[in-house]
Amino acid sequence: MQIIEFISQPWHWSISGAIIALVMFLLIYFGQRFGVSSSFKTFCSMGGAGKKYEYFNYDWKSHSWLLTFILGAVIGGAIASTILASPEPVQISQATINDLANMGIATPQNITEGTGYVPTDLFNFETLFSLKGILVMVLGGFLIGFGTRWAGGCTSGHAISGMSNLQLPSLVAVIGFFIGGLLMTHLLLPLILSL
Repeated sequence: MQIIEFISQPWHWSISGAIIALVMFLLIYFGQRFGVSSSFKTFCSMGGAGKKYEYFNYDWKSHSWLLTFILGAVIGGAIASTILASPEPVQISQATINDLANMGIATPQNITEGTGYVPTDLFNFETLFSLKGILVMVLGGFLIGFGTRWAGGCTSGHAISGMSNLQLPSLVAVIGFFIGGLLMTHLLLPLILSL
């Protein structure tokens, strides 16, 4: 079996779970925290924002490992989307396909229609300049960024790192993420898509 075929095959979920646990043990051992959103603070600090805002005035070099992680994620994403790309769109449940169809969002049936990672009916430049696009992409993006900083981290930081460190604020944040996701999915998204 060639290496590309071996890497590209479906893997059991427990393998990624074990790797995440190993990474968390290493981070705890070395006294570090995992969270992708904190890299934005590091980038701003690198750019000199600490000269104007005290929040960004810290030793960003102590987080250089996180910058390596981000670079690796970008390179890994590029490799996964080119060399290891699936010849089929992402597989989602039939119930989700039906729910999206009821809201007017088509899901690709083959790779020529798209990969299916984001609904192209909603995320495109034409929609960006509509009320629906402004609400979903612009306001939604702002709320994600603002909420991440207000909550002291993103979903991965709280759910993976904070929960593994038994931090109560991370438990509260994760419960909030789930409640917010349910409200968005069942109440706000159908309302926004009806505009």
